[in-house]
Amino acid sequence: MSKRASKQAPTPPANPGPTRQPKRKGGRRSLATEAIARFERRLATVGVVGLGYVGLPLVRAMHDAGFKVVGYDIDAAKIAMLKKGHAYLKHLGEEMVRGLAASDRFTPTADPGALKACDAIAICVPTPLGVHDEPDLSYVEDSTRMIAGVLKRGALVSLESTTYPGTTREVCLPILEETGMICGEDFFLAFSPEREDPGRKGVQTREIPRLVGGIDEASTKVAAALYRAAIERVHEVESAEVAEAAKILENTYRAVNIALVNELKPVLADMGIDIWQVIEAASTKPFGFQAFYPGPGLGGHCIPIDPYYLTYKAREYGHVTRFIELAGLVNRRMPRYVVDRVAEGLNDDGLPMKGSKVLVVGIAYKPNIDDVRETPAAEIIELLADRGALVSFHDPHVPVFPQMRKYDIPLKSLPLNAGNLRQCDAVVIVTDHAAVDWELIGREARLVVDTRNAMAKLKGNAKGKIKARVLKA
Repeated sequence: MSKRASKQAPTPPANPGPTRQPKRKGGRRSLATEAIARFERRLATVGVVGLGYVGLPLVRAMHDAGFKVVGYDIDAAKIAMLKKGHAYLKHLGEEMVRGLAASDRFTPTADPGALKACDAIAICVPTPLGVHDEPDLSYVEDSTRMIAGVLKRGALVSLESTTYPGTTREVCLPILEETGMICGEDFFLAFSPEREDPGRKGVQTREIPRLVGGIDEASTKVAAALYRAAIERVHEVESAEVAEAAKILENTYRAVNIALVNELKPVLADMGIDIWQVIEAASTKPFGFQAFYPGPGLGGHCIPIDPYYLTYKAREYGHVTRFIELAGLVNRRMPRYVVDRVAEGLNDDGLPMKGSKVLVVGIAYKPNIDDVRETPAAEIIELLADRGALVSFHDPHVPVFPQMRKYDIPLKSLPLNAGNLRQCDAVVIVTDHAAVDWELIGREARLVVDTRNAMAKLKGNAKGKIKARVLKA
């Protein structure tokens, strides 16, 4: 993209309706009214703090809407790659990053001072769990303090990181008001949860409906005006707490339903019933049923983590969320179930786990991306190694197993070829990447422990070429 072309703002997405602006006071326009006008006319500069799986897609959406965007991250390597137009999140594509690098409306930086020019700043930082599964809000707190040091009067701060209800008001607001400015008058504060789904094809950030809930009515209206300028559909809710709770509900809903099918998987297997066929049959009902699928455990930054934010906050109010905690227990035991199935399969072949060569296929937490956050593959590999197995892995998207929050696995991706497969005593399918040659695995491996029903999905003549013994896990 030429710099001249980048100056021309594209046609903004359809606005679902006029923005109701706060009333003027004393005949003068309020700061809220002025902010809304800047956002509607795309005359504002938008800052994004945290340029990862959430922040970088938001940068693209705001830039595509015609805003000047300042992208801030403490990782200098990310900033250097963005300036050169190199993608570090492969699923977003090189073309998108090259377009940003060529634009004079995008400034990537590791300097907090660059955020002083921003009329709106979105916080898109991790919200992980601590060692005892307690919320770790250190990234949110540190980012909010940094923003407080550069926040200009009349600016909007929007928290997008998933967290428990009350975080925006109880954690972010006091830090920002230490500046002496008053929320709703001198600055505006809202929660607008991200809804990214890395690797999903054909859907961009601007097409995903956005929730917005402010600390006060003015903050809600100001934040809604910003997001309406870049997102096709914006839904205002009564408060930041409603928006926070809605995001937690979305991911807890998925965690609980995945736990249900994960719990049924070994039960039905012992009955000689294939749960994948059961789900396919149940899915024919046109109402009252939504298909969720079992797996080797949960991965990603949302489903394995977010429900624990809700259980933590519930205890503060004297409630025990047994249903949610039980779902967590079920999902967390799945890696051990997978390893038990590997041991059973090896035993049937007259082999002990100790000394057996096991190849894990796929370490990303979901298909067709390189994201390994909270991947169950890490625990599966560690459990296999603890039992004495000689473990290797293959992943077409992840050449080296990166260091993780709980795991340090010094392995590199092994080439997937007939020779390597024949040397293995078992192959464990953890992630069903489209780029994997499943027919090759079925033809050359002796034992396949399939947690994703990948081998059953082979079509036509390919199924007849499967020589491996396949165990579903």
